[in-house]
Amino acid sequence: MLEILVYAFGVMYSPGPANMLALFAGVNGQGWRAFLYCVGVGVAMFILFLLIGYLGGGIIPQQYQSVIGILGGIYIAYLGAKIMKASFQQTEVKADASTISFKTGLILQLCNPKSLVAIVPIVTVQFPRFHIEGVQIALWSLVLATMACGAPSVYLFAGARLKKAAVNPTVMAWVNRVMALLLFYVAYRFVFST
Repeated sequence: MLEILVYAFGVMYSPGPANMLALFAGVNGQGWRAFLYCVGVGVAMFILFLLIGYLGGGIIPQQYQSVIGILGGIYIAYLGAKIMKASFQQTEVKADASTISFKTGLILQLCNPKSLVAIVPIVTVQFPRFHIEGVQIALWSLVLATMACGAPSVYLFAGARLKKAAVNPTVMAWVNRVMALLLFYVAYRFVFST
């Protein structure tokens, strides 16, 4: 079950649109006023985890889940490679002064393709592998949605407290590299434990 948390952490906490908006909100001084945005992200992930969690395991037959696990592992390794490659391409991070809210976080995350990248492998491969079903799906959805709320919250806090480091391309490159290594580990576990 640690694989679920490591994978979720690697995908949710790597820089993406939701996290970068929170970072910029922190840099621009919105601070904890923008925390409702983070809650909106978490609520969206909770909705998606519940919806796909209860439908996913029932839709995909057991005999196909190991094949999907291997394909998922390959895809996760691909994501790790893209993140690692991007970490070596230095770009300047620019802060946008837009105000964010609960509604912004909810809608952005419901429409964010990265949400499905995080959710689908968990609910269609890992939940069935660890026999997570029934009420356990709701409990895991709550835990994972809380992690999803935590991701932009960390970026918001970093933006507010560590303004120079948060927009430093070198720091962001190393964050990307660590996340890529986590994704490589999860990909390995996906492929070799199916």
